[in-house]
Amino acid sequence: MITQPAFDLIFRNALLRSSVTPVDIGVKGGRIAAIEPKLTCEAVEVDIRGHLALPGFIDTHIHLDKACLLDRCGHDHGSLGDAIRAVSAMKRDFTVEDVYARGARVLERAIVHGTTRMRTHVEIDPRIGLRSFEAVKALKRDYAWALDLSICVFPQEGLTNDPGAEELLIQALRDGGETIGGCPYTDTDPTAHLARIFDLAQEFDVDVDLHLDFDLDPSWWHLDEVCRQTERRNYHGRVTIGHATKLSALPPERMKAATAQLARAGVAVTVLPATDLYLMGREANHNAPRGLTLAHKLAGDGVVCSVATNNVLNPFTPFGDASLLRMANFYANVAQASVGDFDTCLDLVTELPARLMNLDDYGIKVGNPADLIVLDTQDSRFAIAELPDVMMGFKDGRQTFARQRPVLFRPGS
Repeated sequence: MITQPAFDLIFRNALLRSSVTPVDIGVKGGRIAAIEPKLTCEAVEVDIRGHLALPGFIDTHIHLDKACLLDRCGHDHGSLGDAIRAVSAMKRDFTVEDVYARGARVLERAIVHGTTRMRTHVEIDPRIGLRSFEAVKALKRDYAWALDLSICVFPQEGLTNDPGAEELLIQALRDGGETIGGCPYTDTDPTAHLARIFDLAQEFDVDVDLHLDFDLDPSWWHLDEVCRQTERRNYHGRVTIGHATKLSALPPERMKAATAQLARAGVAVTVLPATDLYLMGREANHNAPRGLTLAHKLAGDGVVCSVATNNVLNPFTPFGDASLLRMANFYANVAQASVGDFDTCLDLVTELPARLMNLDDYGIKVGNPADLIVLDTQDSRFAIAELPDVMMGFKDGRQTFARQRPVLFRPGS
């Protein structure tokens, strides 16, 4: 046994994806101080019992401000445009308290499902003003004990065609907005929309995360302009496109070229399975297309990718429990991922999103925050396949939740 300096906490017998056998993790001052077999030290101990420990799931794309709206609007909106119009009408009446309550409901589900980092997109425009933004800033503060929340501000209903939206965006960026998004397909001048979003990104030195190419017609798209702007402004590694369902409709040679273009420009892709599948292909009366871009294939060809939640219980997606493990499993099913792809599918909600968000302190590594979750499995290969329970979670070495294992009551027990 190796004698070690004092720790505040030791996780015993934790199976890491990088370890063949379980190891101990020593924590000091909320950070990981040692990762070795059989640490020797007097400290509080948590026995992981050989279960899989991960640094937590990362949700790169969710909309806390418009979650949990089904009781107000139902779920009979058949298209993307219908969903945008339905939420546009409702958000005029959103209050800070209302957005906070609905966002908190989703955050608490996400936490107990193992999410430790999250980027939420927040709509900024003259209809909602900064009310949702103020609510999400309060959520960021109040839930920092369990989850790191990053705020992406964006104009859902256009920019050049929406007087007053730009001024509000600038105000939000001055007051805590950490990323800027865009939605060129709702603007009357998509190219000018993108140019202005990149202008603001450079002015405030923030990353860009766009809603892009959200239909199944590959005869036109905005991907070329995004890559052009990214390369012209030297924003390699700082731009993400969400949805990008047009990619799913490309024949092999065009897909190969688009993949190379994304990799060269350093533009990441976030696939949003629940929303993409719910809204795409609705015009088909049989043999409907999936509309799901194959993130694990893109990742294999050098494009940074993630799988994320997007919407929960609203007109865009009338489903959801904020579980990224379930979402990754759902994605793997629809994408027809093979067993050999399961590790990459787990990467799509862990390691790859950390790269997408440029997080330099993510992972179970010495010096990083002691953020980790424990899954009820002893083989990382089956984390995606069998959907094990997330048993417990820790933020900065402090326990944030626990889930009791179910008990079977056999006859005579």
